[in-house]
Amino acid sequence: MSTPTAASHARDVRVTWWYTVVSIVMLQIFGLVVWALVLVLNEPVLNAVLFLLGAAGSTASAILLLVHYRREPLDEGDTAARRPVWPLVVAGVASAALAGAAAGSLLLGTTLAAQMLCLLRWRSGIRIRLVLLLVALIIAAWVIEATRLGPAGYVARVLAMGVFIAMLPPLSATSLWWWDIVRELDRARRAEGRLAAAQERLRLASDLHDLQGHHLQVIALQLELAEKTLARDPAAAVEQVRLARASVDEARRGTRELATRFRGVPLPDELANAADLLRAAGLRVDLDIAPDAANAPADVLGPVVRECTTNVLKHGGGVSASLSLLRRDGAWVFTIENDVREVRGTGGTGLDGIADRIGRVQGTVDAGHAGDRFRVTVSVPAGVMA
Repeated sequence: MSTPTAASHARDVRVTWWYTVVSIVMLQIFGLVVWALVLVLNEPVLNAVLFLLGAAGSTASAILLLVHYRREPLDEGDTAARRPVWPLVVAGVASAALAGAAAGSLLLGTTLAAQMLCLLRWRSGIRIRLVLLLVALIIAAWVIEATRLGPAGYVARVLAMGVFIAMLPPLSATSLWWWDIVRELDRARRAEGRLAAAQERLRLASDLHDLQGHHLQVIALQLELAEKTLARDPAAAVEQVRLARASVDEARRGTRELATRFRGVPLPDELANAADLLRAAGLRVDLDIAPDAANAPADVLGPVVRECTTNVLKHGGGVSASLSLLRRDGAWVFTIENDVREVRGTGGTGLDGIADRIGRVQGTVDAGHAGDRFRVTVSVPAGVMA
């Protein structure tokens, strides 16, 4: 069973986006195919050809607008990544006019043109007003279409095909609005993770300041006292120096314990942080964690996770990676695998260090290539203590 992590959240966001895009495009294509079948059966060949050209241009413009929508920043003030989009809208509206004219349908042309406007990212509050306005225009075109068609064409074009195609713009706008919510939630989750890391660093800095500040103040007082008593009472001065040295040892021990507590991050969080780091470097990451992975020896496997993640970043050069921590046959098995597309130096002594660390707890390390993939598998007996 996989634990929900940053990597799985990112994968869910990508799936939501593709579901949104495919739904919008397929709905538009299906509506245009229905109109094309009617035209082929009832209209001259030239009209059918012109309609297909307009339909293809409208669909292509819609796809390009969706690609632009995905890449466009959420922040209204961030204009660095914004690209000109109106040429696509103009091309889409022109294609919509061509398709509507070839089909002899004002409703179809109006709906396809409205679809182009609904695929743009509008400022807050403008989208709902625009959709309402476009729906009103579509209804007006619908009424005009109904009044000029005879009874024979009324049922097919106005009730059957008309209802379906008229729903395309508002459904597209609603789908993209939902995608914006998902994307905003994902960004808030990332910000929450960064804030948690910053708070942890601040807590560590505060604890370290309190610990070292206290010991340094005591050491300073002991050395100052030794300096003052050195001339008249050398034995007392030596005793103060000895106490100062003991204070140094105590400070060093306290710092080591504090560092150990800081490093003692549960392995599920350690793996999630590693996946976030790899994903930030542009890799697609799959993460599989056992439900009871928090019981795994973090002091042993934590440094291994960090070292392997660093190796992937330094020497991988690929586009995907996978990490897993599972319990098999009485042992904890950590596996990290990535594709290798180019050579980026050698692995150095990282794997040797991992093998030495794991060997001290009677664990095993297996590393090697399998085609264009490189895999490291680390097995540690369950219940081992660092």
